[in-house]
Amino acid sequence: MYTPPFFKQDRAASLRFADARGFGTVCAFDGKKPVASALPFYLTYAADGTPQAAFHVARHNPLVKLADGQASWLFAINGPDAYVSPDWYVSPDQVPTWLYQSVHLTGPVRALSDAELAVQVDTLSAKFEDWLLPKKPWTSGKMTAGRLEAMKKAIVGLVMTVEEVEGSFKLNQHKSEADYAAVAVALDSQTDPGSQAIADLMRQARPDAFAGETNKLERSVP
Repeated sequence: MYTPPFFKQDRAASLRFADARGFGTVCAFDGKKPVASALPFYLTYAADGTPQAAFHVARHNPLVKLADGQASWLFAINGPDAYVSPDWYVSPDQVPTWLYQSVHLTGPVRALSDAELAVQVDTLSAKFEDWLLPKKPWTSGKMTAGRLEAMKKAIVGLVMTVEEVEGSFKLNQHKSEADYAAVAVALDSQTDPGSQAIADLMRQARPDAFAGETNKLERSVP
């Protein structure tokens, strides 16, 4: 990952982002071309603290044959993103750009045993069912035993031993406060969720850049 210093995230922040996002694109090389799949995952940690990304794919997915535990794979996890128009800056002579959050995890991937897969299926579903609280969580226990076993036979559990963690959160950190605030305000006025999410992240990252905005509001209140 190419990461200018302004946007580089440390290991802990990158792992937190990846774990919270829980969805990305895993990519391997079959000797001739890249092979990729978009899928959900969760992070766990080995006894020595090494991160592990656990996921599963359909049994006929070409990735299964590449999970030899030796070759390095890439897991790309992206957050919100948004286009920025040069017209939104206070300063002249700006150029179009794109703001985003992205983390890359790299490492070898191996297949899981049946017992490990059973744990993974339940852990993965529990992670995302928690997002839907207070709905009563779905569990595999709601399925008939025969149907559950048939579904497990149709998938292969995989786990990446994460050897490298790279994070880039491009939020215009290198811009002046005036330009930074102007872009965030413009993004917040857009209708797409990505622009609004990036605007919110920018406000969280540099709240002081919006102090003038707050002062204007206070002066307008009678």
